[in-house]
Amino acid sequence: MKNKNVSLRDLGRIDYKKAWDYQEELFSEIIEQKMANRSQPASAKATNNYLLFCEHPHVYTLGKNGSENNLLVNMLELQQKEATYYKINRGGDITYHGPGQIVGYPILDLDNFSPDIHKYVANLEEAVIRTIDEYGLKGERLKGASGVWLDASRPARARKICAVGIRSSRWVTMHGFAFNVNTDLSYFELINPCGFTDKKATSMQAELGSEFSLEEIKEKVKNHLASLIGMTITR
Repeated sequence: MKNKNVSLRDLGRIDYKKAWDYQEELFSEIIEQKMANRSQPASAKATNNYLLFCEHPHVYTLGKNGSENNLLVNMLELQQKEATYYKINRGGDITYHGPGQIVGYPILDLDNFSPDIHKYVANLEEAVIRTIDEYGLKGERLKGASGVWLDASRPARARKICAVGIRSSRWVTMHGFAFNVNTDLSYFELINPCGFTDKKATSMQAELGSEFSLEEIKEKVKNHLASLIGMTITR
């Protein structure tokens, strides 16, 4: 039985670890239900799906395949910037989260939609590409790298506007994307973003010269995700 309903939960500005723990709780709930359905198919229940939106205070996260060398400052310097640091269980290298950035954590049972991780990641990217297209920015993919880029075909000018990194188990997803809207880009100078030493981060504000409503942008991202993945958003 497929459940295409997705519960939208906007967590506001929330500590990274608190949001991570909440993700793990929802992720485990879905995994446990899938296992129960396998062992007792006669009483199988539909698995739940969630879409979390939030902002984080300044924080750097390093994916399981990343290198600590891509953090360019020590812990004392991080404290001086009022930033925290976590090694986490998603794919990808190091990235930054902070105010003015839309962070999306879809916690989905892809068996309810399409059990294809590559297609799923492409849909996360495409939702942001379609969103920024509405504001006149051309988002692209960069070969060999995840996320959404501007000027991807011009290596010397390529800059990243959205990072993507996920974890999945038994077709259940967690983590997701970090979309720079009004982000303070100076924080990216403390890392090699996503492991790149020759590429920069950017934001909608930096590209277009004005601040944007995060609520307006979230609404557009949500609608594109729903269309691409085949979700029905509930609250």
